[in-house]
Amino acid sequence: MNATESMISLLGRSPDPEQLRHVRTIPARQAVHEAWPGWAHPDVVAAYGALGIHEPYRHQIEAAELAHSGQNVVIATGTASGKSLAYQLPALDAIHRSELRVLSEPGKIHDDGAVTLYLSPTKALAADQLAAIRALKLPTVRAETYDGDTEQSQRRWIRDHANFILANPDMLHFGILPNHTWWARFFRRLRYVIVDEAHSYRGVFGSHVANLMRRLRRICAYYGAGTSFPEPVFIAASATASDPGTSFARLIGTPVREISEDCSPHGSTTVAFWEPALTELKGENGAKSRRTAVAETADLLANLVSSRVRTIAFIKSRRGAETISSITKRLLDEVDPSLPQRVAAYRSGYLPEERRALERALRSGELLGVSSTSALELGIDISGLDAVLVAGWPGTRASLFQQIGRAGRAGQNAIAAFVASDDPLDTYLVNHPEAIFDVSVEATVFDPGNPYVLGPHLCAAAAELPIGVAELELFGPTSESLLNQLVQQGYLRKRAAGWFWTHPESAAAW
Repeated sequence: MNATESMISLLGRSPDPEQLRHVRTIPARQAVHEAWPGWAHPDVVAAYGALGIHEPYRHQIEAAELAHSGQNVVIATGTASGKSLAYQLPALDAIHRSELRVLSEPGKIHDDGAVTLYLSPTKALAADQLAAIRALKLPTVRAETYDGDTEQSQRRWIRDHANFILANPDMLHFGILPNHTWWARFFRRLRYVIVDEAHSYRGVFGSHVANLMRRLRRICAYYGAGTSFPEPVFIAASATASDPGTSFARLIGTPVREISEDCSPHGSTTVAFWEPALTELKGENGAKSRRTAVAETADLLANLVSSRVRTIAFIKSRRGAETISSITKRLLDEVDPSLPQRVAAYRSGYLPEERRALERALRSGELLGVSSTSALELGIDISGLDAVLVAGWPGTRASLFQQIGRAGRAGQNAIAAFVASDDPLDTYLVNHPEAIFDVSVEATVFDPGNPYVLGPHLCAAAAELPIGVAELELFGPTSESLLNQLVQQGYLRKRAAGWFWTHPESAAAW
């Protein structure tokens, strides 16, 4: 039995199960290392060394060099390729040097220090990054999350003293930009803005975030005029995508450099295209139906867990994640009563402490199997996984590859299976793997000029600071006509200095 057959036999208890339609192997990749840059402070390098990171990868250093030189950059490499170090290194170096300068000159007021704003689409990812930064144990770095869960009593201290703030787009929109006068010192010192999982900002959500980035740049320019950092450097981390540089440039509205060559090591991944067997049940036109992807995935998960293979099963719905977990536990109870407790579901809707406990159990190996929505697709640090199951088409090639990339994160070989649902699209894809592997991944699509999105953001921007004629270019060619429509509708008022918000309530909530 060769290596591929050995991998497949873990799924179906046979090297050639009848449900197997195709097999593709993603080849292993060797690491390409690069020396630490000369500008990196020895204390920061030593902090990474204490965690066992002695030789960074080339793509990490290329991205860090661009950011350190003042250029906006997006790093678009595969899952578990170490993108975090690429944006942490310049940010932490700037913070550390700034704080050392303050300590060396006691009594002197410093208003030109360096701070960083980190934005992520989920609280779970921000919490994971906070843990990673604190693990470096740099005494000069005061990292804190600032989101809806942050206690009111802590918020003022964070505004005044934290130098690495982790937030999300909602908090930036509702809590930070409308109250920018409270954050004046922070904005004057803002050196880097980190946008994690930038590929997730697509569609209407991406259009909102694109306008939010323009409002952020506008506030930064207001407070940064005449300072050492008139506008912060934007650094994005993205999954593999089509033309990520162009996409991120549209998101923030300013030119961007792109790093997309992945130089991190990765074991080979055997990808199985799996179509559940026909049943006796009749579907449309009297044709036999196939077994559901949920039931089939639960069977495969039970097979893998019983072989002590650490596995994640992805599915779109929260109900599906709970169902797979429940069926898997029942199947495992018949084999080994000790195994059901080592399987769990992971989805949004859990309390933060419940999610943290599940993530710790998965990292430590206490959990062998997890059924999850896309909540675990993003870059939460979970290493040592052996297998991934994808129940039903996740919607995009980028999402599929992001999920598959969850296995083999420590460089070991891995197995992944795409389990087809009983619908025409899945049936086609499971029988035509070239439609997935031989076509480039999708571009991130959004429209910052969508009037139903841009209009409310123009109101919010006018409430933050009156919009002057010179700023119209920032919001695109349709912004002036849209502003005049908002004047006619009574939301804004036009004066010689620009457009003003006229309502007593918050424009951010409009």
